Amino acid sequence: MSLARDVAGIRFANPILLAAGTAGYGREVAGVIALRRLGGLVTKAVSLERRAGSRAPRVAEFHGGMLNAVGLANPGVAHVRAHDLPWLRTAEPALPVLVNVVGFTTAEYAEVITQLDDREGHAGYELNLSCPNTNAGGVEFGADAATVTDVVARCRRATRRPLFAKLSPALPVIAVIARAARDAGADGITLVNTMPGLAYHGSQTRLGNGFGGVSGPALLPVGLLAVSRTAEALPGMPIIGTGGVSTAEHARDYFRAGATLVAIGTAALADPRLPERIITALERTDG
Repeated sequence: MSLARDVAGIRFANPILLAAGTAGYGREVAGVIALRRLGGLVTKAVSLERRAGSRAPRVAEFHGGMLNAVGLANPGVAHVRAHDLPWLRTAEPALPVLVNVVGFTTAEYAEVITQLDDREGHAGYELNLSCPNTNAGGVEFGADAATVTDVVARCRRATRRPLFAKLSPALPVIAVIARAARDAGADGITLVNTMPGLAYHGSQTRLGNGFGGVSGPALLPVGLLAVSRTAEALPGMPIIGTGGVSTAEHARDYFRAGATLVAIGTAALADPRLPERIITALERTDG
């Protein structure tokens, strides 16, 4: 039996993706990861304008995972449009790519999509709804169902390509926000983004930004619970499960919880060959 999946109109050769923020725009990992073996790739964030990101240090390991505050550093939509999407189209034309989109007002998400949508090289978009809404005092877009509805609806009007809404695990009732995204036009949900966290080295915080996002093994049970609750509330809704995956059994756990696809992030940073080994293990036992 094939591992191929048809999800939201996209054909994935297998259900294993690289998560946003860990694979750049593809070329950054092309020399160490066999991109053609992947089911798909989610790009690093793309914002309307170039972002320098947070001050160093941006990453810190701890027992149980990693803490990061990269600050959504990226070259901006114009650069991605002119350089990164064309490279993806020519280097791996069959690889399904979701562009991770960020915004700091409700309008910016759709503006990014509008500037990318006439280009080839990508199959759809992942909306990072954990960004701070600058018009609402820095509250995350994903924290409010009405704001999620507004953002997703604007993006839906801007494209016919599939939209996946990526949500924070810190939401008190994550399925309610996922339902708002679906009703506004999202084709799928990505669960989960990182959890907020803090670490010290002596009297100093270990990140230049102070706090950051927790990823890695510690995030696995959090992600599984979010997927399970959302899958139960929204049966049939495609879900990309991500957070803490480092073995084929972890991927199977996400499938058991209700995920359709699984994205690997932090573990692939530590071991770039890991996604391919997980795919091989799934092929041997699940294919």
